[in-house]
Amino acid sequence: MPQKRYLLTPGPTPVPPEVLAALAEPVIHHRSPDFKTVFLEVLERLHEVFRTENEILVFTASGTGAFESAFANLLSPGEKALVVSHGEFGTRWQKLGAAYGADVVPLTYEWGETPRPEDVSRELAASGAKVAFIVHSETSTGVVSDIRSLAAACNEAGAISVVDAISSLGAVPLETDPWGIDVVVTGSQKALMTPPGLAFASLSERALERAASSTLPRFYWDWTRLRGAQEKGSTAFTPATSIVVALNKALELILEEGLETVYARHVRIGRACRAGAKAMGLELYSPDDDTAAVLTGILTPPGIDAVELRLALRDRHGFTIAGGHGDIVDRLFRIGHIGYVDVFDIVAVLGAVELELVEMGATVERGAAGSAALAAFEAED
Repeated sequence: MPQKRYLLTPGPTPVPPEVLAALAEPVIHHRSPDFKTVFLEVLERLHEVFRTENEILVFTASGTGAFESAFANLLSPGEKALVVSHGEFGTRWQKLGAAYGADVVPLTYEWGETPRPEDVSRELAASGAKVAFIVHSETSTGVVSDIRSLAAACNEAGAISVVDAISSLGAVPLETDPWGIDVVVTGSQKALMTPPGLAFASLSERALERAASSTLPRFYWDWTRLRGAQEKGSTAFTPATSIVVALNKALELILEEGLETVYARHVRIGRACRAGAKAMGLELYSPDDDTAAVLTGILTPPGIDAVELRLALRDRHGFTIAGGHGDIVDRLFRIGHIGYVDVFDIVAVLGAVELELVEMGATVERGAAGSAALAAFEAED
């Protein structure tokens, strides 16, 4: 019998069968009336998930591509940009800004720390930067920032806020308009339960006004070019048509469930995963609270190599989970629980972790993780 496969990374994430079925439909032409109908419906549903009336652009790209579009459209050569980093992806955005010739003002925290609005206010005032780039869900550590207060700090300083919501949108609360966020970027392959290939950016009027006067070169990433096409229900370039069709079904499922219900489900599954890890006597690397609804970062016991553990989970049990970054790659493993994931997926992967830890010489009470996970999932708030 073929081995069952489980995908429990923070992205890509598992895709519901209804979405896979939509992906398998015959390919449609991107300039046809059929595609226009689907594309306009996708845009309408994206506005509901983003919680915004702002314009939303669709890119055939990874989330990094849409984030790069923010640098290309909001900055001119040599302009200052505050880039907040508290993990792998904040560091990536600092490198990206430098590649574009921006004068990057780094606000860098230790991995696992949470950015503070008073620090953002201070750095914006000291540097005079008029654009700030912030990660909402830092998947290298599991930290989800208080983006509402960070965006408020940007607004008070008169700076454009650009938020990396690649793994957070659709998983945890993010209110684009009520929180006054100028640019929100995300991708299809995370909580939106669609294969990789699409990225999105919501743009406030303030961001669009700044883009009109910025002078960094761009072509594919040009917001003006994309906006002109989308106003006609089309795209500036050939889109990933089948992924757009699949995304439309995924958004339908999310909105049918209801965003608040989706957020609550992710919180409960996060609780289950943390409880199961602690029942095995393992140390959490990600926060031990309900903000950690995107993934759970766990440290292996001393002497247990996390890379070997992950390979064993994949090869012997069919579980693909994520590894660590930086100097703790041999200690850290990360279990993603966003999108099309339920508590039984978590119980199953925790059971496999128990089996392998025992095999590798760790002292673990067999069955404790699953029981603790189910109890935490079922507990009343």
